[in-house]
Amino acid sequence: MEFRLLGWPADDVLVRLDHRAYAYAGKFAMSSTGKAVALDDGQRFRVPDEPKREYVAPVGIVAFSEDRTDPDALWLRYVSVRRERRREGVGPRLCAFVVARAAERGYERVRIAVNNAYSYEALHKVGFAWTGRETGIAELVLERPASESARVDPETYRAGLDTIADRDDLDDAERAFVREKRERGPPPVDDADPTA
Repeated sequence: MEFRLLGWPADDVLVRLDHRAYAYAGKFAMSSTGKAVALDDGQRFRVPDEPKREYVAPVGIVAFSEDRTDPDALWLRYVSVRRERRREGVGPRLCAFVVARAAERGYERVRIAVNNAYSYEALHKVGFAWTGRETGIAELVLERPASESARVDPETYRAGLDTIADRDDLDDAERAFVREKRERGPPPVDDADPTA
């Protein structure tokens, strides 16, 4: 798999995705975020000319921007993997790729807000940890240093899962997932830059 940085927020990169294949597809057509993609080996990819309104089909994509109140922090805003390629670990590896690029660019911290147990678990696997904070829309804020993994306290990890489990909108599968991960504790971390 190939990982490619398409540009930083100031580069005004727009990517048009098919909303049937990607979560948050419309968010990648905004120019105020940087973008990075995961591609199959040999997959040709170019950012389409906006007037042509072409769709592109990377395996995964992430949008990111600088924190407006903390210039040393980068926020991963949206992570989306093509529907048929989910559960292959593409999203976490793509996030690890962006974290490595953020470190090279001088950012000290990288943050992301998640709204489900699956994302919570996946991001812990690449060195993020729950901060104990939530956004105003009930997302859990995870953070890690850009140059190393966060230190994960098992009780804080479990408390984050408990926060997710307290929600009314979880289905039985996600509740079972939370119970299993809560019993096990934090996952092992592999936050290596996938291009290294």
